[in-house]
Amino acid sequence: MREHLIQLFRAHFGAAPTAVTGLRGDGSNRKYYRLIGADTATAIGTVGPDHEENRTFLSYSRSLRGCGLPVPRIYAEDQDLGIWLQEDLGDTTLFDALLEAREHGDGSFPASILSLYRRVIEILPRIQVEGGRAVDFGLAYPRAAFDRQSIAWDLNYFKYHFLKLAHVPFNEATLEADFEVVTDFLLQADASHFLYRDFQSRNIMIREGEPWFIDYQGGRRGALQYDVASLLYDAKADIPAEARERLLAWYLEALSEYVTVDEERFRELLRGYILIRIMQALGAYGYRGFFERKPRFLQSVPYAARNLAAILNAGIPVRAPELENVLRRIADRWSGGDVDMPRPGLTVQVGSFSYRHGYPEDEGGHGGGFVFDCRGLPNPGRQAEYADRSGRDREVAEFIEAQEEARAYFGHAQALVDAQVAEYLRRGFTSLTVWFGCTGGQHRSVYMAERLGRHLSETFPQVHVRLRHREEPSWPASVPAGQVVGAG
Repeated sequence: MREHLIQLFRAHFGAAPTAVTGLRGDGSNRKYYRLIGADTATAIGTVGPDHEENRTFLSYSRSLRGCGLPVPRIYAEDQDLGIWLQEDLGDTTLFDALLEAREHGDGSFPASILSLYRRVIEILPRIQVEGGRAVDFGLAYPRAAFDRQSIAWDLNYFKYHFLKLAHVPFNEATLEADFEVVTDFLLQADASHFLYRDFQSRNIMIREGEPWFIDYQGGRRGALQYDVASLLYDAKADIPAEARERLLAWYLEALSEYVTVDEERFRELLRGYILIRIMQALGAYGYRGFFERKPRFLQSVPYAARNLAAILNAGIPVRAPELENVLRRIADRWSGGDVDMPRPGLTVQVGSFSYRHGYPEDEGGHGGGFVFDCRGLPNPGRQAEYADRSGRDREVAEFIEAQEEARAYFGHAQALVDAQVAEYLRRGFTSLTVWFGCTGGQHRSVYMAERLGRHLSETFPQVHVRLRHREEPSWPASVPAGQVVGAG
């Protein structure tokens, strides 16, 4: 694709570039290159794997620029190849400028940065209202509007990629009912304007002291409040409450030049959009951090948790008790700044499960690992004295260890896993899963998982071992509780 970008550059600027350098993307599947010509001509070359998303970005860029808005000019494109050249806006994002100002100041929110944010927040109504009249929402991707379906996607993104991966407990049925309450509340807002979708400090470039806007390909019809919430509650930007209030006042003043504003109602609905924006962001942090094992995304979690704590103290705008409980658990657990980062090196998750409830999901994102079937081994669960015990109990362990076929079975499984772990360490792999399954997921599989976990910790001290017994919540109440997930 580099060669195709070079050809586009030559066709547009009349000469091939003298240098092509790769640029780091931020949580995106797109690839970026800076192409520099001999006569100081420069452009950003983009390779986009999603053709529908590419089409949306290119169309929106022309429409927004046609309104006189500060978005990059598109120089040349080849939509069949999924590549294009766009205006080079430099390397400084609003977030970069904020970090630099804080490093050279007292760490607070400097006046120079507040003035930049004011410029941004005063341009936003133009993007939302004038842009909303200009763009072709028929090309919006993946949805034409931030509607009930879009809201459901965001809420489930939060549930599956943050709550579940971070092991935050919740009652699923009650939480889903609360999601419906939140959705009904959000849909009360006027949703006829352009919703930028990811309006945050890393998607705003600063060139010659002025803001320029990028990454709006997720834009669709929606409520004005969403983008305001995105900017003011951008987690790592950590905007102080006083600065947020001043910026919101400036935004509402600028917005009043375009539409009639009921400030009290706007602020009430904004509280709901702040909630869903933070939840959507937490889903992204969980997906990138816990699932894709990119720790830098988890660094934003404490900031989001502190934002949640402040919102909860002020009171959420709807009655959603299970959601409020979940959010309080997040605020209590992470607002102090500690996040369980994915650890460097090889992590081996060893677990047990019941075949009655199906195979375990691939939580590591690498296609799974070993699954050993223990159902052919003698079952202590058939003995009355062991029925209410688990494979972690000494009596059950002694029963299993007394069986010659169980000893041989473990030896075979251990040899296979040891060889794989040694190879994974040699090749620098980071994740392996080993599951043991039996009928109830309580005795044989638990014993095998516990024993293998101990063995790996003792044999490979450089390996991080995590134990998980999937069926433990359904074990009889008399079974002793234990550490479900731990590190060896």
